[in-house]
Amino acid sequence: MQHLSLNDGNSSSSHSSVNTEVLSRTGYTILSIIMGVFSLAGIILNVLVIVVTVRHRQLRQPLSYALVNLAVCDLGCAVFGGLPTTVTSAMGYFSLGRLGCTLEGFAVAFFGIASLCTTGVISVERYIVVCYPMGAVLFQTRHAVAGVVLSWLWSFVWNTPPLFGWGSYELEGVNISCAPNWYNRDVGNMSYIIMYFLLCFAVPFSIIMVSYLRLLWTLHQVTKLQVSEAGSTNCMEVQVARMIVVMVLAFLVTWLPYAAMALAVILDPSLNINPIIATIPVYLAKSSTVYNPIIYIFMNRQFRGYAVPIVLCGWNPWASDPQTSEDETTVASPNKNQRVSPKESLKE
Repeated sequence: MQHLSLNDGNSSSSHSSVNTEVLSRTGYTILSIIMGVFSLAGIILNVLVIVVTVRHRQLRQPLSYALVNLAVCDLGCAVFGGLPTTVTSAMGYFSLGRLGCTLEGFAVAFFGIASLCTTGVISVERYIVVCYPMGAVLFQTRHAVAGVVLSWLWSFVWNTPPLFGWGSYELEGVNISCAPNWYNRDVGNMSYIIMYFLLCFAVPFSIIMVSYLRLLWTLHQVTKLQVSEAGSTNCMEVQVARMIVVMVLAFLVTWLPYAAMALAVILDPSLNINPIIATIPVYLAKSSTVYNPIIYIFMNRQFRGYAVPIVLCGWNPWASDPQTSEDETTVASPNKNQRVSPKESLKE
């Protein structure tokens, strides 16, 4: 893969001449439009999530803390990663220099890994409430806060070393955005990249997959029991299972290609990946800023009941949904250390 290393002395023209060989001017314009749409949509959706949660006390429940934290992480990715990439794509070269590359790479990695860890926290929360044990579970505010704090600390600990010389941030793909340097074969950089991959990709990925697979297995067992006893399947169990499948598929589509590309480069230093192909996983990962609020928030009836009227100026097409009033009653309790049933936890 062609990889451009930034130096302080590099001029804009040198960047431009190198990048012209990687992608045509039209290609950079298309990438700029795509990233601009992702960034704008991500900012609007995640700001909406935060504003609606702040305005409605009923939504500020322990099980929603991680969802709001996910919105904050995705908002950071869209603002500090999506917008700069949109601008540099439009210009056709990375114009922010060495310092800008380091800061942009750190910001995107910091918010991105915090988002990935938060997704892992969400999966663990759902797993605990539904599977351990089956029945009512007391899920307290301190548990939710601990999960949020852990996500930020974990991301901070593993994204700051390149700022102090262990690893580095370099241009990636078609050289319009920066990320951890996957290509440098120095012992110091390789040791950092291997640790980074294992602890920031492999660990969250394993936690998410194990948690959601156990959830699906539990729901499958419950559904089998209901069918054997009543001869029918509870529609809510089917809905929850469908939502979990969507969550897993969205996670795989957005993050697995990037993680797989990084692993391939680590295992085979001589691997030559076309820069255009290498850019696709980068854009898929950044598109999670749009998918996450839609899947984790707007598939939640309680939240949707408050957010949709804001977007549609007071009109709610789901107002007649018989489940809506029941859900709103469920989340209206002011007790922050409430007991949550498995169905209620997954609907959140």
